[in-house]
Amino acid sequence: MKKYFLTLFLLIHSINFAQNKAESVMSLSEYLGYIKTYHPIVKQANLIINTSEAKLLKARGAFDPKIEVDFDKKKFKSKEYYNKLNATFKIPTYYGLEFKANFENNEGLFLNPEGNVPTKGLYSAGVSASLLKGFLINKRMAALKQAKIFVNQAKEEQQILVNTILYNASLAYFNWLKTYNEQNVYRAFLKNAETRFKGTKQAFLSGEKPAIDTLEARITLNNRKLNLEKARIKLVKSSLDLSNFLWLNNNTPIELQENIIPNIETLNTVDDTFNISLFNSEDFDINEHPKIKSLDYKIQSLNIDKKLKLNNLLPELNVQYNFLTATPRLANSLNTNNYKTGLNFKLPLFLRKERGDFKLADVKLKEFMLENEATKITIKNKVSALQQELISYELQNNYLTSIVKDYNTLVKAEERKFFLGESSLFLVNYRESKLIEVKLKAIDLENLFFKSKANLFKAAVITIN
Repeated sequence: MKKYFLTLFLLIHSINFAQNKAESVMSLSEYLGYIKTYHPIVKQANLIINTSEAKLLKARGAFDPKIEVDFDKKKFKSKEYYNKLNATFKIPTYYGLEFKANFENNEGLFLNPEGNVPTKGLYSAGVSASLLKGFLINKRMAALKQAKIFVNQAKEEQQILVNTILYNASLAYFNWLKTYNEQNVYRAFLKNAETRFKGTKQAFLSGEKPAIDTLEARITLNNRKLNLEKARIKLVKSSLDLSNFLWLNNNTPIELQENIIPNIETLNTVDDTFNISLFNSEDFDINEHPKIKSLDYKIQSLNIDKKLKLNNLLPELNVQYNFLTATPRLANSLNTNNYKTGLNFKLPLFLRKERGDFKLADVKLKEFMLENEATKITIKNKVSALQQELISYELQNNYLTSIVKDYNTLVKAEERKFFLGESSLFLVNYRESKLIEVKLKAIDLENLFFKSKANLFKAAVITIN
């Protein structure tokens, strides 16, 4: 229901913005849920699984039964040289065996003697096998095994790709929230500057303040207006960046409206949104990480390829045996007295091509095994570093919260002294500038904290609902 609510939520505001300018909050969870449902690249990620399933279907097709019909006829100057019909039904099996049933009917004046068959044709049933090369593993078997592995690998790759899109989208949301908070800070202190300018101007007109105070108050006011305008442009740009991730169900991009604002309480919900609250580093199994599982599946596939290349070092020994009969309806007509058999043996003398292929497959397998081990260490260290970073940001946030509180107290005290005539406008503006500076630092720190949460979400490839 959440995704349908969010679709309706965005559509209403995009159509009726002129009629309704009330601010509406879009939370991080609603935003990410909408992206996960409608973003084109997320849909593209789902196609990875469809592709792998199609490849599996294709690999299974190598074991489909086949019907083959071969008809050849020659007639010249009213003479029928030959009329040959050969129909075969084959059933390939998983190992190097193939069952075959055949019907052969040949006639003609110049027919090769070995093609002579009974008047009603000759039937045969038998089996062919590769006893050495291609028996335990062959191209068809390897392709099927690798296709099954690729389906599982595709699921892990799809999860990583979706996680990356949600990560990038969350960074855009956090930047949007940051610029929105900065604009609010400048807007709030602009009101203070306007109030002081009006008060100072009135005091000047009544002869209580010198003209220089009104000049200083106006400079401060214009600086605040300038900073607010800069903050407004940053917010517009961050809103457009955010809009890059917003799409409708029919692959239509939408633009975020000005009356939609971020959730300023995101700090209280970010862990639940990213499911970080369920993430425990002590229970974190690196072998269950999608990237590691994907590499494991790749190693399994390469191991199959190595076995195939090793099998290719064996000589080829193909044999076949077929029972022959002209009366297939009689069960006892199939016996060992009537048969057709054959044997084919092939062995390259130096096996240089086969040995080269095997060495290349072995090197590639070792390469990915080393990459797998290196990736495990990289992910573990990155997750550990991010957790230490988050702990540090929490400590820094405590310090900054205390500093903001103290600066607030200083500004209020200085304002009271100013209106009592015991302080100057310069000191009030100085105190307030420091307060603005530390509040912006707090916003920057919060943004860094959110980015670290997003990095942990990406590094651990945490799944969100």
